[in-house]
Amino acid sequence: MKGVNTPVSTAVIMPSPILLWRFKVLLFFVWGFSCCKIGWDSVMRMSVDLRDLFLYEAFLYYNPLLLMTMTVWLWGINLWFFSQASVNYAKIFDLDQNHLTHREIWKCATWMTIIVPTSMTAYLYLYSNGEVSLAASQPVLLYCAVAMILVFPFDIFYMSSRYYLLRTLWRILLPLQAISFSDFFLADILTSMAKVFSDLERSVCRMLHRQVATIAWFEADSVCGSHSIAIPLVLVLPYLFRFFQCLRQYKDTREKTTLLNALKYSTAVPVIFLSALKYHVFPDRWTNFYRPLWLLSSVLNSLYSFYWDVTRDWDLSGFTRIFKFSKPHLFSHMLYGRKWVYFWVIGSNLVLRCTWTYKLSAHLRHNYITVFTIAALEIFRRFQWIFFRVENEWIKMNAKSNLQLTTNDITNEEEKLLSSTEHNV
Repeated sequence: MKGVNTPVSTAVIMPSPILLWRFKVLLFFVWGFSCCKIGWDSVMRMSVDLRDLFLYEAFLYYNPLLLMTMTVWLWGINLWFFSQASVNYAKIFDLDQNHLTHREIWKCATWMTIIVPTSMTAYLYLYSNGEVSLAASQPVLLYCAVAMILVFPFDIFYMSSRYYLLRTLWRILLPLQAISFSDFFLADILTSMAKVFSDLERSVCRMLHRQVATIAWFEADSVCGSHSIAIPLVLVLPYLFRFFQCLRQYKDTREKTTLLNALKYSTAVPVIFLSALKYHVFPDRWTNFYRPLWLLSSVLNSLYSFYWDVTRDWDLSGFTRIFKFSKPHLFSHMLYGRKWVYFWVIGSNLVLRCTWTYKLSAHLRHNYITVFTIAALEIFRRFQWIFFRVENEWIKMNAKSNLQLTTNDITNEEEKLLSSTEHNV
């Protein structure tokens, strides 16, 4: 009928969620292909002599953020498994009702996946086209943006979760109060990212000294060079934080196992500093004396850490329930109760514990592709470790709660018996 306004259905205007999701995936692949194409063409445009040096510098700027992005993706997978297995991780970490779910974690990881490679592509493109000053501004702007988002004082970008992270980091830096599970859990993760912080230190050092997009910093004895004493100091800091946490736990609980745990973290200190001595002693002295000590300390640290993972952090005395989902799922069928899962986790943990020693060694950091691969594998090892460590804590909390309930029931029964005044003989 003419003159009658018929309302248009919103279902016709708005695309279906499946169609919208496919469109986003298509855009993501187009973006990824464009970044790879522009980056590859930019690298190939450079001379062969400068290509490796330039890639090494670009790697040092963006390697830390790429590994952090990978960590966030894997943490989202951890949370998804916990939710499917009915593990109350919010109670374990003492989170409030506004804590991030796995979907929100993946949303953050998606934005990180887009922003970091885009900045890296712009850096490669601008530098290869002679725009050195603009290229140098790319990592600086990215680092400043990350720092500003973390401390942004307004209620956007998940402020409560950001400040929860910052408060936990502050308690790790200064363990002056009782150590909570989230404190030493995050500190353990930081030990797996020691080399990430070392690269961050070198990147910030070059930014402060205006050495971005130059090769001046490749001089070994420069303030940001490979001989800098700051590199082993930054590498050892996460282990020292965890060491002091263990001492604080012993002060509060008087449990001797906390001292043995502190000893485990102290074994990483000789690995780091003996390795750094290569740049400060004569080559013969390093080969004949310090290198055997470094190898011995590396083996000790790897085996001690592996033993502690399996027997203390995981307590794999029986098959765990972490992969038993509340609803039938493909992953639950593949992983729950399968012996190969535990053989794989134990075996890969031993191998990756040994290769992680390579990553802690300051004198081996020149091979940046190998170092990046080993760093990524260490993050994957920690990803596996989280499943069993969180479940072990969940089992302990449930056992403690059941014990308290049983004790309360017994106490109530005793009170009833004592208060009863009628007795039939």
